[in-house]
Amino acid sequence: MSSAPSPGADRSADPYLPEHGNGGYRVEHYDLDLDYQVGPNRLDGQARISAVATQALSRFSLDLADLRVRRVLVDGKLAKHTHSGGKLRIRPQRAIPEGAGFRVEIRYSGTPKPIRGRWGEIGWEELTEGSLVAAQPIGAPSWFPCNDHPADKAAYRVSFTAATPFSVQVTGNLVSQQRRGSTTTHVFERPEPTSTYLMSVQVGPYTDVPLIGGEVPQRAAIPARLSERFAFDFGRHGQIMDCLQELFGPYPFGGHVVVVTDDDLDDPVEAQGMSIFGANHVDGQRTHERLVVHELAHQWFGNSLTIADWRHIWLNEGFATYAEWLWSERSGGPTAQQHAADWHAQIAGDLAIADPGVDRMFDPQVYKRGAITLHALRHELGDQPFFALLRRWATDHRHGTVSTPDFTALAAEFGTPDGFFTRWLDEEELPPLPS
Repeated sequence: MSSAPSPGADRSADPYLPEHGNGGYRVEHYDLDLDYQVGPNRLDGQARISAVATQALSRFSLDLADLRVRRVLVDGKLAKHTHSGGKLRIRPQRAIPEGAGFRVEIRYSGTPKPIRGRWGEIGWEELTEGSLVAAQPIGAPSWFPCNDHPADKAAYRVSFTAATPFSVQVTGNLVSQQRRGSTTTHVFERPEPTSTYLMSVQVGPYTDVPLIGGEVPQRAAIPARLSERFAFDFGRHGQIMDCLQELFGPYPFGGHVVVVTDDDLDDPVEAQGMSIFGANHVDGQRTHERLVVHELAHQWFGNSLTIADWRHIWLNEGFATYAEWLWSERSGGPTAQQHAADWHAQIAGDLAIADPGVDRMFDPQVYKRGAITLHALRHELGDQPFFALLRRWATDHRHGTVSTPDFTALAAEFGTPDGFFTRWLDEEELPPLPS
């Protein structure tokens, strides 16, 4: 144990986004009470954070964007704090010993807005009528104080109050609803370890509709005007769920919710147990069904299995992209080999996807070359060992954090040839595609 308390770092060890995340503790549980007014986009919040010190702490920090902090308590006692540059720096009255649990209570309010970054504006966004949260990778501090690093996974309880006419969807299991006058309070619980960027709130004039499926509860919240198109476009959602469970093992959460906003979105968004699409992704022709598969596959790869830091993003996007190709193959479309060949001919082959760099985290090569790598591995191992590897990967690390070395070590147990991952992941030049 440390002989004297020291400050917790207000930076993380993440090589790409060290300004997000903090050192000196790990969070076990977030308890959020939120009151939201849609018209003025006004949020009043109280966050109670239960954490454990990983070193003796004289002070520590949380990530929080441009919202006004009204009061901070640590273990029930007022604590000094400063708030600037997206960091809430807290000095408790008494130092916290290494290994000790502690509780932070923060009252805050303001007008939430997205956080500007190299990928545009990310986080809390106003819609024409309502709001959404799309937080990957840095948007969570736009609406609650947190330790914003993917590896610091915690459980959540979120109480969200809004005007009664609005549908409220929060990533979690709905445990209660109570109407008081013109507002309704919705309480959600997310017991599985969850990264901050995978927590989401969706508020809008939505209609709840069921999705036909098997044992996994599946439903949707959509604009009523899109009901007919949605019924066709998502008519195979239950079949997709069954297919992915066959390929990857049991769905890792208690249910799945699809949200379609009444506004257009540039890209769909995955959250824990939830997929979010724009109205432009619903055209009544299943044009975007591959995106439905992609976002659902993230429940295994990205959400249940969460990367240890942002270098390993191909483990999210390459796997979800390959799931698209597998569904295409299973549902009578082009085979995975055809998809792999098409994209192998298109991508530049100038990126080592095991460490793409922060500016190219979301480069198409991370997605497509990641998927091609998995297809090449399938060719090397054969179907039976390859799919056994994927199921083992998803099962062994369920609700945990993972890295590229974790995957390559497991793949070696299935007979991966020497040098395979060096060529496909660590070198920029694109290897030939196996035929």
